[in-house]
This record gives sequence, structure tokens and C-alpha cells, in this order.
Amino acid sequence: MRGNAVRALRAVNDVLATTTKAAVVVAVAVMLVSLGAQVVMRYVFGQALSWSEELALLLFSWIVLLMTALGVREGYHVRMDLVAEHLPRRVAAVLAHAIQVSVIVTGAFLIRHGWRYFIETRGSVSAAIAYPIELLHLAAPVTGVLIASFALERLLDPVPREQVER
Repeated sequence: MRGNAVRALRAVNDVLATTTKAAVVVAVAVMLVSLGAQVVMRYVFGQALSWSEELALLLFSWIVLLMTALGVREGYHVRMDLVAEHLPRRVAAVLAHAIQVSVIVTGAFLIRHGWRYFIETRGSVSAAIAYPIELLHLAAPVTGVLIASFALERLLDPVPREQVER
């Protein structure tokens, strides 16, 4: 039963991670185009665009948060193994589980408080583009869901996916 649940969670997370990666690529491309247009318009034509910096800030915020979630999934966050290397295997496993639980709690914090902030700022619009500001603030709870889901997968199945696929 547990094995099936872990496989199902891994399959869902595979889709979430692939979708997140694609969204990040698109966001980076749009951000770079808008910033490039800003540079060209300002220095070639002497006219600054009113919307490009605001769009870049929105996209950059999403990119950073989504990449944070992907970092949890892929395990490429900085960590120090200095202490864990010298602990008995069982204690090191407990420590690894405690770390994943704390990451899940962090994801839950982002979900709860990010959603509250999203609700509190409903109806506001950005200054230059006038997009709904909720679009910016939705990044925190979305990231929280991804972080919690990815950390739960690591908690239930601490064997790296790369080793499973071999």
C-alpha cells in the first residue's frame, strides 16, 4: 500500500516538476525579452517603457520561488553534511527525516500565510500594468504546495530518484 502511494506521489510530482520547469523557462524568456525591450527603448529611442520593469519583477518573483521548490525536489539546495557524516547511520536517518519534516512545515507556512496575504490584497492592482496584484502574491502559496509535496516525497522515499531509475 505504501509503495503504491509513494509511486503515485512520485508520478504527480513528476508532472508538477515538469510543468514548473516549463513555466520557469517561459517566464525567464518573457522576462529577458521585456528587459531587452526596455534597454533598447531607453538607450536607442530615448523612451522608457512604463511596464517592462514591473513585468520583470512579477516574473522574477515567480521564477525565484518556483526554482526554490524545484531545488527541494531535485535536492540541489546547499546543505552541510559535516555533522551527518559522523553520526551513526540510524541517527543520520532520523536527522534526514527531521529536515524533511521541517521543509514540509516551511511549505505549509508558505501556503497558510501566502494564502492569507493573497486574500488580504484582493482587488489591488499593480501601478504600471494594472494587473491584479493577487497574481504576484499567489506565488507564495503555490510554491508552498510544491515544496510540501516534493518534501513529502523525499520523506516517504528518501532514496534519490536517480538510483530508483537505474
